[in-house]
Amino acid sequence: MSENTEPDPADGLWSRLRLIEGQPLDSRAAAYQALHDDLARRLESAPKIAADRG
Repeated sequence: MSENTEPDPADGLWSRLRLIEGQPLDSRAAAYQALHDDLARRLESAPKIAADRG
């Protein structure tokens, strides 16, 4: 049995979401906006894959 020692990127996302949910309601919108902006930047910088490989 092998052990995966690489961190799971989803773990960081879940941690951020739990942190946001623990904030007062009036702070959550800004925190979710910052998370959205960060995820959008990551998505835009990811390598592009051709949609039609026909």
